[in-house]
Amino acid sequence: MLKGFKQFLLRGNVVDMAVGIVIGAAFGAVVTGFVKDLLTPLIAAIARQPDFSSLTFTINGSKFLYGDFINALLSFLIIAAAVYFFVVVPVNALIARSRKQPPAGPTTRKCPECLSEIPISARRCAFCTSQVSG
Repeated sequence: MLKGFKQFLLRGNVVDMAVGIVIGAAFGAVVTGFVKDLLTPLIAAIARQPDFSSLTFTINGSKFLYGDFINALLSFLIIAAAVYFFVVVPVNALIARSRKQPPAGPTTRKCPECLSEIPISARRCAFCTSQVSG
């Protein structure tokens, strides 16, 4: 029974998932720091109010903290934009650049007699059977 559990834990996909979770947590801290320390103060300088948590209203003695919701919504949008523009776009550009292959040379040529398309390595035309010099 323990042998099967050991095999399950040492499978490649379980180990890869664990590594992904650890790296994701570390990356989350980097993104949170970037947003909290750089982007939020920039927005606060523009909007002149960095924290909306004090915004509330009361109905029948119930206090609604809509400012906290605004803070959470702005944080989500800022983090999503930061991840997209500073991670997704550059990584996609790198992947696209690495996948570009040089254009392949032509694979066919014209027969000098009948002008039909024949393979470059052909010694005789398949259409008019004339000999083609290589």
